[in-house]
Amino acid sequence: VQLQASGGGLVQAGGSLRLSCTTPSSDFSVMAMGWHRQAPGKMRALVASINSRGVTDYAASVQGRFTISRDNDKGTVYLQMNGLKPEDTGVYYCNAGGTYLERRYYPGSSWGQGTLVTVSS
Repeated sequence: VQLQASGGGLVQAGGSLRLSCTTPSSDFSVMAMGWHRQAPGKMRALVASINSRGVTDYAASVQGRFTISRDNDKGTVYLQMNGLKPEDTGVYYCNAGGTYLERRYYPGSSWGQGTLVTVSS
């Protein structure tokens, strides 16, 4: 599945950004999607996920600040990030077609190219 991520940039602490990830796949509406973050010197980690029915899940560190959503007509998943903190800095990757085990999202094999988010203090 081809994924194109966009929306990253440089923002001050407390600011907001909205990331987008678009796919031309006709299977988008039935795929679970996830956003992952790779901070400098750290492993890639799940930030948020959304299943095909729109049920969402978040990492504890972003709960209440980030919102994942999807538009099946546009083949796009979004990550609205508010109240950004310097520790949110990293490259954000979208993922398609993952699976859930005990409510946890496990990524599929399709990744976007990543979009860099830098939050200054």
